[in-house]
Amino acid sequence: MSPNPLVGSVVVREGEVIGEGFHAELGGLHAERSALEDCRRRGEDPAGATMYVTLEPCAHQGRQPPCTEAILEAGVGRVVIASEDPSEKAAGRGPGILRDGGVEVEFAAGAEATAARRLNQPFRKHSRTGLPLVVLKMAMSLDGRTETAPGESPWISGEQSRELVHRWRAESDAIAVGIGTVLADDPLLTARVDGARQPLRVAFDRQARLPLDGQLLRTLDQAPVLVVTAPEAPADRVSALQDAGAETIVATDLDSALRELGRREVTSLFLEGGKTLASSFLAAGQIDESRTFIAPVLIGGLDKGGVAAERHVALDSSVEQVGDDALITARFKEW
Repeated sequence: MSPNPLVGSVVVREGEVIGEGFHAELGGLHAERSALEDCRRRGEDPAGATMYVTLEPCAHQGRQPPCTEAILEAGVGRVVIASEDPSEKAAGRGPGILRDGGVEVEFAAGAEATAARRLNQPFRKHSRTGLPLVVLKMAMSLDGRTETAPGESPWISGEQSRELVHRWRAESDAIAVGIGTVLADDPLLTARVDGARQPLRVAFDRQARLPLDGQLLRTLDQAPVLVVTAPEAPADRVSALQDAGAETIVATDLDSALRELGRREVTSLFLEGGKTLASSFLAAGQIDESRTFIAPVLIGGLDKGGVAAERHVALDSSVEQVGDDALITARFKEW
């Protein structure tokens, strides 16, 4: 699908759906043409009907011909659009062509318009800025710890949360971590979802220290790896990474790295690195959304010998909204 947006369309006459479709894959039929094809399969004539579509119909030739042509040829009488297309190739051209062709065009408002815009945040940001949408994922204990003690399970969040993270990975063009996370955890960073499209795995590694025998480079047959280095990274290390099968790019700062990812049509970046990388993105103003798991556990700090305190798991927990805040109540003892 990416870098194309998510688009769906329904054709309605007198309150009855006579055709529906969506853009299923990159290079495949656009939603409007898919919905019109569905009308034909059902033996329905879309002439004079109303078409509802989540994004304004395209008017340019891309991997598919313009949808405006198909709408006009079908004789659709009215088109209701949930959100505008901010890309340079579109930007209102489609609605204008439809109006000139005698089609009534209406833009939705309110909750429907908001939902349609939020459905395509990666596409919209990339169209407007050339940069990917950055989503930061975090998991922490109730006492604010983001790491477990050495020798313990590295997981703070629960199994269902981790399953959700794998779905988020599958929905993203790329996953990013810092070299600190790679050296500490030797992560795989694939989406463990049946049939999932595997994202590009990006390591921010200024000095090209990525281990040649780590999981990332051992699994290049599952998903590609891109290493972002600094101009001063040792040339022999960079060459070794390239010889191992990784792609490398040189970036002077975070903004230039993101711009290069955008140039490669990475429209969404799922940030899973540690505190250092997250802080760098935050300082650069490049975090668009955060998703934070608060686990019902207390991990505690370190004692004088540097040993982590005992982990305490809550008996039960609840979450409620208090104004703009989320109140998490956890019970550790019952008397």
